Amino acid sequence: MARVKGGKISAKRRRNVLKQVKGYRFARSKKERAAKEAIFHAGKYAFAHRRDKKNDFKRLWNVRINAGLDTLGGVLSYSRLVGAMNKKGIKVNRKMLSTLAAERPESFERLVKQVS
Repeated sequence: MARVKGGKISAKRRRNVLKQVKGYRFARSKKERAAKEAIFHAGKYAFAHRRDKKNDFKRLWNVRINAGLDTLGGVLSYSRLVGAMNKKGIKVNRKMLSTLAAERPESFERLVKQVS
């Protein structure tokens, strides 16, 4: 059986790894082993931080809704509003509610009056 040399494929693999870490500092941008580790960690952080981003937005929406409710006299809180909406069968998600509270306060006020 003939000998198979993997130089071409190895070089291609190394080139692709180093292309991914372009702009990283020190050995991470120049040495294959350090670059692979950097890619691995970057992937873990990216996955975790996508989840964190979702939580950050949910928190922001809750704050906006509460602020909108405070301008209406503070009769309801966020949790009471959501509970009342569930009882009435009104299906509006947090993002939509926060947009209404921030950009269209008159519509938000109508919705709150309908619920309470």
